[in-house]
Amino acid sequence: MELQLVNERRRAPYAAKRLSEFAARCRKGGLAVTPQRLAIIKVLLSSAEHPRADAIFAAVRAEHPTISLATVHRTLETLCEIGEARKVTMLHDSARYDGNITPHHHVVCVKCRRIRDIEIPELDRVLQGRSQLGEFTVLGSSLEIQALCESCEAERARASSGKKAARGKAAERPAGSQ
Repeated sequence: MELQLVNERRRAPYAAKRLSEFAARCRKGGLAVTPQRLAIIKVLLSSAEHPRADAIFAAVRAEHPTISLATVHRTLETLCEIGEARKVTMLHDSARYDGNITPHHHVVCVKCRRIRDIEIPELDRVLQGRSQLGEFTVLGSSLEIQALCESCEAERARASSGKKAARGKAAERPAGSQ
């Protein structure tokens, strides 16, 4: 089974194409194209980090200082409702947003909560053509793989080797010494 993280070289052309067609899709769906909506979708599409609403708000506010966090939240919900974004929410965490609406999955660092897109074509084929799973109507799927990112794994390895070294030094001390 082939697992492939979606890298910047593959994501950037997709984001550019989606952004260039965004206004036309909004108009076709009867949604006004406002500078704020354009700024929000631009930030969302340019980020590989699956940002929270407050991070999108901070980025958009640089260009639109009068925008409110409530407007960003409402716009993100609207973009999700019309299929221009999707919400990636993990248990016990705040909503994160994804501008990539093509079928894909996510790998999530259980320590720092970093999220990356991952494609698993074989898994997508498992559900291909299915409209029902027992009593459920299939609408789509997204697998979340829980892992440690490189940074968190390296930190864990450093901490683990430090503990082993400390235990080794403690074992070398004569009995009764501190």
